[in-house]
Amino acid sequence: MCARYEHKHPHPGTSPRHRLRHLLAPHSHETADKLDSALECSARGLRALWISLAVLGVTALAQAVVVVVSGSVALLGDTVHNTADALTAVPLALAFVLGRRAATRRFTYGYGRAEDLAGIAIVLTIAASAVFTGWTAVNRLLDPRPVDHVPAVAVAALVGCAGNEWVARYRIRVGRAVGSAALVADGLHARTDGFTSLAVLLGAGGSALGWQLADPVVGLVITAVIILALRDAAREVFRRVMDAVDPALVDRAEQALTRVPGVRGVGELRLRWIGHRLRAEVAVVVDGGATVREAHRIAVDAEHALLHAVPRLTAALVHADPEPVPGERDPHLPLAHHATA
Repeated sequence: MCARYEHKHPHPGTSPRHRLRHLLAPHSHETADKLDSALECSARGLRALWISLAVLGVTALAQAVVVVVSGSVALLGDTVHNTADALTAVPLALAFVLGRRAATRRFTYGYGRAEDLAGIAIVLTIAASAVFTGWTAVNRLLDPRPVDHVPAVAVAALVGCAGNEWVARYRIRVGRAVGSAALVADGLHARTDGFTSLAVLLGAGGSALGWQLADPVVGLVITAVIILALRDAAREVFRRVMDAVDPALVDRAEQALTRVPGVRGVGELRLRWIGHRLRAEVAVVVDGGATVREAHRIAVDAEHALLHAVPRLTAALVHADPEPVPGERDPHLPLAHHATA
């Protein structure tokens, strides 16, 4: 059954400036929320990716035709950006399909890490588009040339804005329906891209008024927007590759464990993402006089509590340690020399 994704928490500030900033730079509270293909209903989610790819592809193709006849570097930058955004659906979709394969004796954790590789591919794609767009804009600044067919450039800019807005609405609607925070974030990103298309429209207006540098200047502005997107994407991918998690998830897990009957303390707790799912490893302290069956029951209850408390957690390995007794030898002492090796 598909779970609905809703953004219910309040935001500290409701001024028009705050709302505009939230619209242009949507934030997330989990590392997984950017570049994740966490589509709980895979068929509908993948369909959204492919339809978005088709719409943005047609939009970029129409803009490319106008770029050829007009020579507008601003429109070229927007076209490259839209093309890169469209193509990011390919590695995401492939990684999501691959990540659903069952674990094997070689890949004992499954294939979820394919999503991290897709994230690296996306970062490289964004970086390449930024370099190409910036290089073209700088060349045009050094060698200014008039923009031909300015009305066609303006129309192409509007087409780009309309295409991105349609994709944004579609991704957000499907993302909320299937419970995918990633698809919702992608939709908000597409909406941001629509504003870069409007910047091309401003550049066309400046060219129509006789300011030849308007077009390359807007091209540089679009390059800056792409670089900002690159910075955010690279940060999130780096965190994912380094097994970073939101500290709030660790706090939530610890609080859930302390409420489990029989748990007298929480030792080392580790969380890591494998694809768009979380796994946990934790040591809990139990009564040293408990039987093996009692300690096992407490461990099972602890895992159950974690599965309910931590979103997207699929499995937890819970180790039960006996409560220490004064003067008793540390039962983990034989392992100490392995930890420092």
